[in-house]
Amino acid sequence: MGNSEEKNTRIKYNMLTMLVYIVGIILLVQLFNLQIIKGQEYREQSNTRLTRESVLKAARGNILDRTGNPIVTNTMGFRLDLYKTKVDTQTLNKTILNIIQVLEKNGDTYYDNLPIKVSPFEFTTNDENYLKNWKKNNKIDENASAEDCFYALKQKYEIESNDIEETRKIMTMRYQIAQNGYSSTKAVEICGNLSRESAMELSERNNEFAGIDIVTEPIVSYKSGSLASHILGTVHKISADELKGKEDTYDMNDMIGKTGIQYVFEDLLKGKNGIRQIDMDIEGTITGEYIEQEAIAGSDVVLTIDSNMQAITEKALADNITKISTGGFASRSDADAGAVVVMNVKTGEILAMASYPDYEPQLFVEGISNEKYQEYQSKAALFNRAISGTYAPGSIFKMVTAIAGLQEGAINTKTTINDTGVYPHAHKPVCWYYTEYGRGHGYLNVSDAIKHSCNYFFYEVGNRIGIDKIEKYAKYFGLGKKTEVELPSEATGVVASRSIADSEDRTWYVGETLSAAIGQSYNNFTPIQMAKYISMLANGGKDIDVTLIKTVIDSDGNQMSKDQIDEYVNRKLGIDSNKESEQLNISEDNLKAILEGMKGVTSESGGTAYSTFAGFNVEVAGKTGTAQVGSKTNGWFAGFAPYDNPEIAIVVVVENVTHGGYTAEVARDIFAEYFGMNASEITESQEAVPSTQVVR
Repeated sequence: MGNSEEKNTRIKYNMLTMLVYIVGIILLVQLFNLQIIKGQEYREQSNTRLTRESVLKAARGNILDRTGNPIVTNTMGFRLDLYKTKVDTQTLNKTILNIIQVLEKNGDTYYDNLPIKVSPFEFTTNDENYLKNWKKNNKIDENASAEDCFYALKQKYEIESNDIEETRKIMTMRYQIAQNGYSSTKAVEICGNLSRESAMELSERNNEFAGIDIVTEPIVSYKSGSLASHILGTVHKISADELKGKEDTYDMNDMIGKTGIQYVFEDLLKGKNGIRQIDMDIEGTITGEYIEQEAIAGSDVVLTIDSNMQAITEKALADNITKISTGGFASRSDADAGAVVVMNVKTGEILAMASYPDYEPQLFVEGISNEKYQEYQSKAALFNRAISGTYAPGSIFKMVTAIAGLQEGAINTKTTINDTGVYPHAHKPVCWYYTEYGRGHGYLNVSDAIKHSCNYFFYEVGNRIGIDKIEKYAKYFGLGKKTEVELPSEATGVVASRSIADSEDRTWYVGETLSAAIGQSYNNFTPIQMAKYISMLANGGKDIDVTLIKTVIDSDGNQMSKDQIDEYVNRKLGIDSNKESEQLNISEDNLKAILEGMKGVTSESGGTAYSTFAGFNVEVAGKTGTAQVGSKTNGWFAGFAPYDNPEIAIVVVVENVTHGGYTAEVARDIFAEYFGMNASEITESQEAVPSTQVVR
């Protein structure tokens, strides 16, 4: 029994030993096959499996007008990225120079943030603090000149070329790499908005440019040039400060909304980037690619403006300013800027909003030149006068004083006041009519006082009710407080009030009340506030919520509710919205008297805008205003139409004019477009308009 067990154990041991030998032989054969027979093939395959991850940029959401017409959309373009490869410094510098030669041949620009110019050597900025920090970060002596810095970087980047211009080109791209960093798995963007010609050539010669990657990506496109530029705003490359804290959703090469709707709705417009996998060999040549995660496009923002109405509004304003400045009216002045707001009087929706001069937002996408940016700055072209500019309203404020006087019982619709020319109280201000004709208007009721823009009448009303009542009604109509429109940098404006004197530790004088009553003194309002005020007059005194946003639609077609949009905007702009305010029930009879006066301005002889609207096919209610602030005079027109069933209100302001009546033509052309009239058939009276008044 013992011999039998020993025999069985030996057999098992022998079988196990044989199995080990067989497995070993198989492994040796397979290893021989891998290393010797197919070694070269597998080594070549392994060289192609260096995988990099690339961002697949999401398309920004579109911005559309109220009819669904896209104003800002995306076009497909190219971007040039560069990955780090196993090449020496001299090969890298040569590759960079070859890339630049291709780009320049096809008119492409590349990122140039190097703060040194050559021929002659000089810094591109005079900011001493910036240069001090820049030298410190680049380990250059703080007293080094531009030339010293240039040669320090030349040595640092081991650039062998003796051609200064050529050296700077290489240096610029090496500096871009140094600033942004790159690796074998993370690219640095060296050229955005790459031309198709460069993309094709670089792709065809891919093996000559180690590490390059041509990326197809959506590029923001403003389809209508400068149309609605101040509403839409700009998009350009994110700054280092903006990137801080946002590294999870942005990278250093991303575009971000900077102003306007692009800024306010950035979080919704941006979308979510996807992931693209790229296979490269060890030399940096792309051998394959595939999408690992699809990009999700941003939400579309639908505005309340109408593109066609916006275009007409901008043209009417620009033409009017040109006409004023070239002496097309009874007198010439240096008109050079202005704004218009067109509003639905019932809903508060903005149908058009223009600020002049305007700008080309597409230039910021492509990388605006310093020369063009300085040109815009010199003209304050980037400033949105419609919401950020504040102006003394002049006589278009007189309806506030009239409403206050009527509602508070200081006058009624039948009350007449005798304008003798010189008001006998305070500093004895005069009516503009006395200045021009040496006499007053005589007896006028409130409707006639508005029609003729009689200063004397409103001095007296203002004196009777006092500044506190004027302030109360001005604020009720939304003056001196933000409309909370969905744009950044809206100004608050100022309502003349006793609190201003209190803040200066002085007494409020009667003379200041008289000035405030005709829209002067401290009164300063934005055109958008004035548009809300006129809309409320037209709709019976009802408050309205001013808005530029119709809806927001995500990539799946879901719409945000109005409450969601309001909550988002308030959070973005830091608005602590409190819509509750004192409700003033304006008497229909009182309001009717005011509106009849406004109708007389445009439809009756002697009205300050009669010559502009004579023969017009739609009945318009309006008011002109001319406000002198120091040596500068601004002209206004404010009105609504149709008179019997108001639909839209229009407010126009032009800087540096001699008469507010000149601006009425802008509103006339916009009304004509809105009501489907042929503006070319409108007969304009050639009756000269008085041009020497101060306030009317």
